[in-house]
Amino acid sequence: MTDLKAQLLDAALMHVPFDGWSDAAFRAAVSDIGADMTAARAACPRGAFDLAVAYHKRGDAMMLERLETEDLSTLRFRDKIAAAVRFRLEAVDDKEAVRRGTTLFSLPHNAAEGARLVWGTCDAIWTALGDTSEDFNWYTKRATLSGVYTSTVLFWLGDDSLDHHATWDFLDRRIDDVMQIEKAKATVRKSPILSKMFAGPGWLLSQIKAPPRARPSDLPGSWSAPRD
Repeated sequence: MTDLKAQLLDAALMHVPFDGWSDAAFRAAVSDIGADMTAARAACPRGAFDLAVAYHKRGDAMMLERLETEDLSTLRFRDKIAAAVRFRLEAVDDKEAVRRGTTLFSLPHNAAEGARLVWGTCDAIWTALGDTSEDFNWYTKRATLSGVYTSTVLFWLGDDSLDHHATWDFLDRRIDDVMQIEKAKATVRKSPILSKMFAGPGWLLSQIKAPPRARPSDLPGSWSAPRD
């Protein structure tokens, strides 16, 4: 994030609760820091929309910093995932900014960007926790966590319990649901009959590879051609 964009974001957060991530909030931020509008538009071609994206990515960066400093070595892996999601939500200093952002990214023409941001958050969590999958599991892990993360954010936005205890309980239940799916998958793998039934689909899915880290993050994975 450029220095100017960071300054605009900090200034805009004073106006977002009232004006949303709108052009009015963007213009007010430009005025507050005394920036040139041309320079501001160069830093944020889409105006407040770019600031909303930057706000989300700032939260991701804060989450990753906390994951690097917290000792999670004694936790089960499912609890590490829960801790990462919790750290991401606790990185938010203004719930109304997230509420306004949720509204912004739920609009049809903004939904793709919103989905990319959520996927990016979940990819950052899995990567930070040491995920090494290179096949179809790379996608299923992030897709499943995206569902957990999104539902938890929506619950958190309406949660007024002390220290958001209700949200953390909700998060634990969602992860427990996911673990049931993993147990079912393990059952299929261990059963000779079921494993044969799913051998064809399993082979097909095994041909899908995770995107190399050198690629832009918004590109899909690759299909590996069968070898003779």
